[in-house]
Amino acid sequence: MLFFIFRYISKYITLICFLIFSIPAQGQADTLKSKVLNEVVISASRIKENYLKSPTSIELLTLKQIQQSPALSYFDAIENMRGIQLITPSLGFRVYNARGFTNTTNVRFVQLVDGIDNQAPHIGSPIASAMGPSDLDIRQVEMIPGVASALYGMNSLNGLVNLITLNPFESEGLSIQQKTGVNHTGDASLNNETVSPKLFSETSLRYAKKLNERWAFKTNFTYQKGYDWVANSTLDLNPTANTSVGLIGKDNVGADFVNSYGNESSNRRTLTLSGKKYVVARTGYFEEEVTDYSINNIKGDFAVNFRPKPKHEISYIFKYAQLDNVYQRTNRFRLDNYRLSQNALVYQNSTTQIKAYLTAENTGKSYNIRSMAENIDRSFKSDNVWFTDFTNEFNNQNKQGKTIIDALMIARITADKGRPQPNTQQFNDLIEKLGNINNWDIGAALRVKSFLLHTEGLTDLSKKLSPTLQKNGFGLLAGFDYRNYFVVPDGNYFINPKESGKMLTYWKSGGFVQLSKLFLDEKLKFIFTLRGDKNKYFNFRLNPRGSAVYSLNENTHFRVSYQNGYRFPSLFEAFSNINSGGVKRVGGLPIMSQEIFENSYLRKTIDDFTAAVNNDININKLSQNQAILKNKNLLRKNDYTYLQPEYVNSFEIGYKGYPIGKRLFIDVDFYYNVYRNFMAQIEANVPIGTATDSLAFYMYDLNKQARYRLWTNSKTIVRNYGGGISLTYNFYKNFTITSNTSFAKLKNVANNDGFEEAFNTPRWIVNVGINNTTLTKNIGFGVNYKYQESFLWQSALASGTVPKINTVDAQLTYYLRNKGLQFKIAGTNVFNNHYVSFIAGPTIGAFYYATVTVNMK
Repeated sequence: MLFFIFRYISKYITLICFLIFSIPAQGQADTLKSKVLNEVVISASRIKENYLKSPTSIELLTLKQIQQSPALSYFDAIENMRGIQLITPSLGFRVYNARGFTNTTNVRFVQLVDGIDNQAPHIGSPIASAMGPSDLDIRQVEMIPGVASALYGMNSLNGLVNLITLNPFESEGLSIQQKTGVNHTGDASLNNETVSPKLFSETSLRYAKKLNERWAFKTNFTYQKGYDWVANSTLDLNPTANTSVGLIGKDNVGADFVNSYGNESSNRRTLTLSGKKYVVARTGYFEEEVTDYSINNIKGDFAVNFRPKPKHEISYIFKYAQLDNVYQRTNRFRLDNYRLSQNALVYQNSTTQIKAYLTAENTGKSYNIRSMAENIDRSFKSDNVWFTDFTNEFNNQNKQGKTIIDALMIARITADKGRPQPNTQQFNDLIEKLGNINNWDIGAALRVKSFLLHTEGLTDLSKKLSPTLQKNGFGLLAGFDYRNYFVVPDGNYFINPKESGKMLTYWKSGGFVQLSKLFLDEKLKFIFTLRGDKNKYFNFRLNPRGSAVYSLNENTHFRVSYQNGYRFPSLFEAFSNINSGGVKRVGGLPIMSQEIFENSYLRKTIDDFTAAVNNDININKLSQNQAILKNKNLLRKNDYTYLQPEYVNSFEIGYKGYPIGKRLFIDVDFYYNVYRNFMAQIEANVPIGTATDSLAFYMYDLNKQARYRLWTNSKTIVRNYGGGISLTYNFYKNFTITSNTSFAKLKNVANNDGFEEAFNTPRWIVNVGINNTTLTKNIGFGVNYKYQESFLWQSALASGTVPKINTVDAQLTYYLRNKGLQFKIAGTNVFNNHYVSFIAGPTIGAFYYATVTVNMK
């Protein structure tokens, strides 16, 4: 019943809010206003400023809001911010997106902890909250859902989140938190799902001590253990492979199930059986058969803070994380003993900040799930032998008068004889063996060691140069940064194309100047930012941003901004060199892919050509040579070329304020973006042979093609637009209703070349919540409802429509404030409406948990 009530609210939110606003406020009418007016943020302009007067859209999640949230952690609670889409490859791995164009490794979204980037160096994006603060150490979350590259440099095209922690000088004492929960309740009703309810445990500890006025320290530790969500979709990604011979649905012998691996394009062949062409795939294994879904994650940090004199602080921070859970990029991976560490040194005073940090990454004993599955298949029988055995047995059964379907079924059973079976010692030994072979053509190991060294400085010149500047409303901010990536070549994932075996390096440096000026009795503020960056392989680039904020009064604030954002290719996009099942994924720099772009043919046109040839042979009774010559004009030579930086021009307007008295707070924004040089991958094959008149014959035979996935730029000019509104209303004593709605839309393209496909974002996302921290003296509660519209997901791994999401989260909290105790009983997706957040991702159900938090001063 509650589910339908919340669904009704999402559809008629405007009417409900109107009715609520008519209720006379009682008790604490000024509470909401005083809270919002006093909030300070730093991420939007890199200086402290009033939240209401921020020049760009910025979402804020305070410590109190985090404590009121039913979400499992503050990191999960970010999902309920306006315009934020949560992608869940794993219970231990979440990815955020804002304003479109995303995937499971969102390199266009930056995650900072106290202004320090915590990305995994080799992929150029964070491993969820692996090195994020614990729930006990988080103070505030600031989210910029849009372009932020003028201030933060490359990658911050879709958004930026800054996770701000507690300072040990201001927040000392011992805190302990225990979360115990359960997931996989009711999963037995799912297709191909046999997981029983599983326990989850997370233990966190924080200790901070102010030793004196100069010295303080803190340490955090979190251990998480559980069982991951299971990816088990049986959707066929190759349903039309055999339509020309009437084999569809369960009879399709070329099926490629989403979460079954070893039956992809590189594991299929076109066989001539009884004079007709059949596309046949090897059998493959489902993901749950070849991976361990257990979660064992550890993270911790230690910081020493020194204040040599008032308003000056020096901090040394060490962070460490070790992960065992599932992760997804182009393929899905089992992270096993995956390790990240970071050493940072920070100096700051009232005008200046200097940061230097080194991040180290070691993928441990991780492996590629797809490569594991297909090479277990190949370990007992090569592709050539398997397809020969299949063909021979089909012909044998056909001679005995079996039907085509029965003959195909028996041929598969015969070809699969001796195939390793899951949950046997032989199978487990193969996982151990292949997981240590660092070549995805014959093994599955992910073995990468990489480092990121970053230095940056920031200074408020208006305070340093002249106090008169500030008195006259001027502000002048300047900053610089230098970043260098180092990768140890592993021979499979990365190579050094110039100096074999030596460390691969990739650097970028840049800086910015930001000028601001107040006008009209400090009601109007103009801000102009100009940034320049240089990358090792690309020319110097300028990146401007202009914005203005007009404060009609303390309750009404309007903002407008325009900026040109860009990003250089990530290390993975620039330098990858991966052999995977006969397909080589190659970085888009000329140093990596020269001579491949110039001589390749687009995979999509090869597939269309092959299907047309098979159709003419099977239906129109042409010979193979006749069919090839008839359809050769379908082949299209690759006309894409080497990677260039990606650009976006972004325009945004917004409003924050109190339109009707002091009870209601509204935040509204609208944006319009234009993307150029959008980075994506194409599949293109190079013919193995030089006879030009035989080209079409080469492209019909997979054994006469070298297959590639190449990083390149779209020729399309891609436009998207959207907006959102957030409402917060205190309507009775401490009852608060929150609601936000966001809209995102891919507009149109100048050329339809297929690269606009990765928008991967729902048009509508709605969040509605009600909470009260003091329902009684010791009891508080919160209930949130989320609606997400169905949308098209397209990626290299799998494409399809993600169904809509309707979920309810709820929590009940009991406080013993005088004893520093807090008890919480909560659940996410409490009605257990199973859903997926993207195609090829796991099925997510209810998660119920209880938390005990102890704070001792």
